[in-house]
Amino acid sequence: KDRAEKRKAAAANAEKYAKEYAAEDQALIDAKRKAKAEGNFFVEDQAKIAFIIRTRGINKLPPKQKKIMQLLRLRQLHNGVFVRLNRATVNMIRMVEPYVTYGYPTRDTLKALVY
Repeated sequence: KDRAEKRKAAAANAEKYAKEYAAEDQALIDAKRKAKAEGNFFVEDQAKIAFIIRTRGINKLPPKQKKIMQLLRLRQLHNGVFVRLNRATVNMIRMVEPYVTYGYPTRDTLKALVY
């Protein structure tokens, strides 16, 4: 009984999120179309999360960059993490940019990687 209820709740949540994402996508499309019709430009929001992968090893790594790598949980070569973007994390990424590669995942990419 308990598991069946949990399954139903999970399915309801998934449906709710799917509707929410579809509405969000449609709102974005509508905003782009409206801006284009009025002769304006539409600028999308900045990304809220980034995916960072460590691309360089530990040889000749300065102490400050080494500490930042530890804070970002990038202790080994080819490790990857999702990081919430704020002023502090953006500055940290800037400091270790020569040693990492990063990008902003789409919702589909997140779904494929996480779920």
